Amino acid sequence: MAAKKTSDLIPMCHPIPIEKVEIEIVPADDTHVRIVSTARCSHKTGIEMEALTAASVAALTIYDMCKAVDRGMVIEDVLLLRKSGGKSGVYEAEI
Repeated sequence: MAAKKTSDLIPMCHPIPIEKVEIEIVPADDTHVRIVSTARCSHKTGIEMEALTAASVAALTIYDMCKAVDRGMVIEDVLLLRKSGGKSGVYEAEI
């Protein structure tokens, strides 16, 4: 749902027709999870802001559900891992 609301949340982001959004949450270790958001569209513009918004809101949702156990949780390292298509072509983070 957050991906669909990106244009309402981020200034200068325009609404685009989203075809698919997937959120994957996997344990990284005993105290960390990794959230990966994958978004797809056939529009002539990028969809990275929608994917980043979806991942960020998923992290906030986890915080909200777990805050009774630990209010000191930290959300960190929100980044674009990969993007393809559009004018800028393919981008892959060097991590």
